[in-house]
Amino acid sequence: MSRTYQPKKRKRSKTHGFLKRSRSKTGKNTLLRRRRKGRYKVTTV
Repeated sequence: MSRTYQPKKRKRSKTHGFLKRSRSKTGKNTLLRRRRKGRYKVTTV
């Protein structure tokens, strides 16, 4: 039986990356929220 998580750098950045977040309205809100909170990293990738 294979594991569910098969890490891929490209896939990860495409779904959770900064550029992806900046594109949508909700993503922008996420970035704003994290900046306001004072996160060291705004996005994971």
